[in-house]
Amino acid sequence: MRIERDSMGEVQVPDGAHYGASTQRAVENFPISDLRFGRRFIWALGLLKGSAARVSGPAGHVEAELADAIVQAANEVRDGKLDGEFVLDIFQTGSGTSTNTNANEVIANRASVILGGDLGSGKVHPNDHVNFGQSSNDVIPSAIHVAAVAAIREELLPKLGGLADGLEAKAEEFADVVKSGRTHLMDATPVTIGQEFGGYATQVRKGIQRVEKVLPELEELALGGTAVGSGLNAPDGFPAAVIADMAAITGYPFREADDHFEAQAAKDAAVNASGALKTVATSLFKIANDLRWLSSGPRTGIAEIRLPSLQPGSSIMPGKVNPVMSEMMMQVCSQVIGNDTAITWGGANGNFELNVMMPLIAHNLLESISLLANAADTFRERCVDGIEADVARSRALAEANIIVVTALNPHIGYDKGAVAAKEAFASGRNVRDVVIEKGWLTEEQVDELLDIKRMTEGGIID
Repeated sequence: MRIERDSMGEVQVPDGAHYGASTQRAVENFPISDLRFGRRFIWALGLLKGSAARVSGPAGHVEAELADAIVQAANEVRDGKLDGEFVLDIFQTGSGTSTNTNANEVIANRASVILGGDLGSGKVHPNDHVNFGQSSNDVIPSAIHVAAVAAIREELLPKLGGLADGLEAKAEEFADVVKSGRTHLMDATPVTIGQEFGGYATQVRKGIQRVEKVLPELEELALGGTAVGSGLNAPDGFPAAVIADMAAITGYPFREADDHFEAQAAKDAAVNASGALKTVATSLFKIANDLRWLSSGPRTGIAEIRLPSLQPGSSIMPGKVNPVMSEMMMQVCSQVIGNDTAITWGGANGNFELNVMMPLIAHNLLESISLLANAADTFRERCVDGIEADVARSRALAEANIIVVTALNPHIGYDKGAVAAKEAFASGRNVRDVVIEKGWLTEEQVDELLDIKRMTEGGIID
């Protein structure tokens, strides 16, 4: 162990640790869970700290040699070389001050070593140098936004797009496979499997559009407000220059917040983004659940489609295969919906000039993005791409469906149609035979009107 000092006094820190006294205090104060900030968030912190040093050095706010060492150390944080030094629990001080301090100390100690000093030597100061012109209260909300934007653009949107492509390919493949429609889990007029999959693809496409709409809000950063939004101790032009540097490095259009008091006191942009993710989760749950039902059986269920067989489904029933990809997706979506509830409540708990649930919001938002991205990609690859239609069974069920009588409404009326449907169901016959027997239409007329493929195309069948 070595002795390090912060504003509260001396603390023993593991000898090889790059973090310092304040981080060690937080390690001891918050032994709550095994949840830690992930790669995306640490990447965002490293990016921000490096950009700040790239501005503060040339501007003369921090000595050039120190600023250069800070940039190098921050780049190592950004690139994942010091992830093991970020040791703090998600459940900590609500501003995320402990994690901002963790980053400052790691970067300061690493920069000190770069300059020829030892860990804990203090050649680079975590607050005066690494944290120059910043506060945890503007750094952490900025890091949340930066990490979320990158994760959405680089992971979620491409993988949702791939899933939509996969569903559209199946919609085209199954365009002529006629089957029974279902509403309320009961028989309805015919559709094609292609129409169902086309609807699923549109759900995903609309979800992509909803997520894209939250990006401009997330690209607005709180950096520059410092402690309470007033910008005290941030030099004129400093925040805008740091944000411009971050934008140049990432290629994303980050910009300074229009109102720093709103940006720090509220987390509405994160809540809004989570709401879009929840909507995507709702869509994907519905799609996965539909596919599970449509493949049910294989002998005693609906069994209009076959999902890929991926693994044995029972430890006691030989030959049983379960819709595991649908079940995975449904669990992921449930988690995302739960995360949204926590983020919503977290967003409501800002007090005056600061939200005090930011670590929770950061963790849950980034987890939701990652879960949806990974689940969408896996679901496409290991489920959607391998789906097959049982053409014969789909058609047989459609032809046995007494609700096809609906196509006769314009010709015999709703009431006669209801009589035909009820008699067909009670007797085990089809509506065709009942309608002909009653003399309401000729055999030729009924055969022309009860064209189940034509029914899927809409309009009145003449």
